[in-house]
Amino acid sequence: MSHDKKLDQAARAAWLSYVAGRTQDEIAQEMGVSRQTAQRLVAQALAAGIVRVRIDHPLARCLDLASRIRDRFGLHFCEVVPAEGGLAGIGMAVAALIERELSREGPMTLAIGTGRTLHAAVGQMSPVDCPQHRIVSLTGNIAPDGSTAYYNVLFSLSVLVTARSFPLTVPVIAATREECEALQRQPGNARVIEMARNADTALVGIGSVGSDAPLLKDGFMQADEMAALVSAGGVGEIIGRAYDRDGNFLPSDGRVASAHLPQRPGALVVGAAFGPDKFQAIRGAIRGGMIGGLITDVETADWLLAN
Repeated sequence: MSHDKKLDQAARAAWLSYVAGRTQDEIAQEMGVSRQTAQRLVAQALAAGIVRVRIDHPLARCLDLASRIRDRFGLHFCEVVPAEGGLAGIGMAVAALIERELSREGPMTLAIGTGRTLHAAVGQMSPVDCPQHRIVSLTGNIAPDGSTAYYNVLFSLSVLVTARSFPLTVPVIAATREECEALQRQPGNARVIEMARNADTALVGIGSVGSDAPLLKDGFMQADEMAALVSAGGVGEIIGRAYDRDGNFLPSDGRVASAHLPQRPGALVVGAAFGPDKFQAIRGAIRGGMIGGLITDVETADWLLAN
């Protein structure tokens, strides 16, 4: 682990201890480390001189915003990163969450979407030995021309981890409703859809709706189809399904071949997105209860709290 990353961890532990008033056991649970590691991190923060009257580190503002967003919107998980980091910063936070989830001792199922943000996260991950776990795809892995989707995440992730991976061998959006239903009924795809429904944790990107929407840029939808979503009040999409500003899914033509988000009690769905073009989409996803966790940046967090 780099020196800066160790210092960030120490600053986070110190903030939880001295500002949020967490016990060492609570810090360990929230950070996904042992009690001894939590104690050591707080000591490192003291030794580094970043604990004074306040936490003298940019991460302190991020932690404060994350705490306020969790409280304001009733989320179970929130991580805010400095805006200067851009996609790389969000990717680093997502990578850390994936590694933390796959470091669990007991078997678990991680469901994962696709897109630029999650793709960037996998690029920053370290190898994880976790044969007891399963990773399932929430979206199709086939591009409109029949090739592997460029921003596919599952295949890249499977190179880094020893968990068994289960792709959903369908396009993101099928040509017709009949084709979509036939593909989803295939035994292999049906098993993956059922595993996704019962996943413990899910990680998804949050897409915008409009002229710069990923679904349009990547060729999964035509311009007239996207315009129709905008006219219907669409502000965002998750795993190909569009919704309005209040988080209500828009009526569809039945061609989206994605699995559904986990429906098991206690499952955590974390959305990762940032930036002005995603403001409305993120707020809609929170309002609609689609996500119980969020990874975003300072600029987006400020906007959410102000709106």
